[in-house]
Amino acid sequence: MKYTQRKRAILLLADGTIFEGKSVGRDGTAYGEICYNTGMTGYQEIFTDPSYFGQLMLATNAHIGNYGVNDEEIESDSIKIAGLICKNFSFNFSRVNAQDSLENYFEKQNLMAISDIDTRAVVRYIRDKGAMNAIISTGTDIEALKEKLKAVPNMKGLELASKVSTTASYYFGDENATYKISALDLGIKKNILRNLAKRDCYIKVFPFNATFEEMNSFQPDGFFLSNGPGDPEPLEEARQVAKEIINRNLPLFGICLGHQVIALANGISTYKMHTGHRGINHPVKNIISGKGEITSQNHGFVVNKEEVENHPEFEITHVHLNDDTLAGMRMKNKNCFSVQYHPEASPGPHDSSYLFDQFIENIKASKQ
Repeated sequence: MKYTQRKRAILLLADGTIFEGKSVGRDGTAYGEICYNTGMTGYQEIFTDPSYFGQLMLATNAHIGNYGVNDEEIESDSIKIAGLICKNFSFNFSRVNAQDSLENYFEKQNLMAISDIDTRAVVRYIRDKGAMNAIISTGTDIEALKEKLKAVPNMKGLELASKVSTTASYYFGDENATYKISALDLGIKKNILRNLAKRDCYIKVFPFNATFEEMNSFQPDGFFLSNGPGDPEPLEEARQVAKEIINRNLPLFGICLGHQVIALANGISTYKMHTGHRGINHPVKNIISGKGEITSQNHGFVVNKEEVENHPEFEITHVHLNDDTLAGMRMKNKNCFSVQYHPEASPGPHDSSYLFDQFIENIKASKQ
């Protein structure tokens, strides 16, 4: 990209607020709910995380693209964000094991991006006003863009797991592994599969609308409900799968959207947050051990903490220390637990990776 070719571009929020910047790559328009991630590294993992499907990602780190891209640092087979908003976009990169520039990576996948935005001002604005839909565009007809923005669906009530889930079941890991796991793909990240595989698991990954009978036909030792995008409320099929697993007291572990599905399957509600939690430096307290954890988080919906506290079958295991929202729970008389955050965090932090070990211990106990 020649710097002289960079066009004026704008970020238009649903309430009419406009921020000016410059286009990074292609001309055009991209839209979705605007959110921000506070991570200082891991931008490629963020861009390929299926949980971000349908969202415009605002990166709070001042420099994006400075260490290029690497084929190993992905969480899915393609970019999942709707578009990127950043302060400084690095067209040049410097890293020994980088395979390409972020600019070329975006061009190959036709991603719309805008830079030279006052990202601190945008974050402050969203923190005050809350998450909302937005458009980034090189277009100049503001009124036409406002009309397009009106047609963008609200994230509340939006089912997006079907947009990112596999369409056919597939296997991951060593077929001779000790444990077999049936995983429901609501937007599963590759590093979740890697974490299970390195703990001697062979995983069969099922589409978002798979039935319990289909998942159980693999004769698994445990079940896993993955992360994913959108509102958990519309996921009736996943909720029914969770109910069946819990009723049979089979080992079950849920992360993020999977955690929310487990709550809904037990009559516990979820709600949309003001801005959500997205970053790799979120403090969580493990209520059971009393220890603190620095965690990776990415969610705009959360489970109702008060309802979990009052539910006779559940106990809270983790809380978010910034706002005291629910971060983890487990069932008292069933082999089921879940967390709102990401213990598989890539590139890190790794404070919570013990949760995968806990899942294996639960499987061992079940088999005995």
